[in-house]
This record gives sequence, C-alpha cells and structure tokens, in this order.
Amino acid sequence: MTNNTARLDHVVLWVSDPLAAADFYEKAVGLEPLRVVEFAEGKTSFPSVRVNEETILDLAPLTMAERMRMLPGSVESAGHPVNHVCLALPAERFDALRARLEERSVPVSPIDRDAYGARGKATRSFYFRDPDGNVFEARHYE
Repeated sequence: MTNNTARLDHVVLWVSDPLAAADFYEKAVGLEPLRVVEFAEGKTSFPSVRVNEETILDLAPLTMAERMRMLPGSVESAGHPVNHVCLALPAERFDALRARLEERSVPVSPIDRDAYGARGKATRSFYFRDPDGNVFEARHYE
C-alpha cells in the first residue's frame, strides 16, 4: 500500500431527515454519531457519523442545497448521483454489518468476491442502500 499524506476527510450525503439518517448509520451500519444533539438543538447545520479516526460522513439536509454557492453550479449538484461509497471493514465488522442490515430488513446484494479496490482484491463485498437511496458497498480484505 502506498504511504502518502493524502486522506479522505469526509463525504457529504444529502439526506431528507438527518436525525433518521444518523440513527440508521449508528444502529444499522455501526458508525459513531457526531453532533446529533447539537443538530437537534439547532446549534449546527447537520450531524455526522464517524467512519474511522480520519473520515466522517456528513448528513446534510437536502434543504441546505439552495445555500451551496461555493462554485457556479453548486446548487444544481445537490443530489447529483454518486455511484456508491465503499466502506472497508475488518471481517468481523463486515459480518456484523450484514447481520444488522438483514435484521432491519434492509435489502443487501449477494456476496461478491475479489472486487478490486484501494488495497487490491477484497475477500468479500456486498451493497446496500441507506434510507435516502445512497448506495454503499461494504468489503473486507484478508
């Protein structure tokens, strides 16, 4: 694996209900919620969930789209389709995630093997959607 200083800091997902999304990512996906109380109290614009010590997912309410004016066309990019976001997990967390999703009747794809990613071929992977239709892949490497 290449040792460099570039890291993925965060991904912003447009969601219809940030509190429901945070609950899904905490209970179904197993990610740590951040700033949920602050969001509920109106002290911050959106909550987040922690993927690892370096990466979070921001759960931005779709109603914020009209304020996205950092570049020309930013408003129109709200909800622009992203194919999927991939979470690489240790094998035991991969199995626990799939079990939690199935317990909650979240549709999951069949298990795939040897899908290529940042660390080469993954041992196993599968796909699922969050309540807002964002597609995620979960995978683990040996």
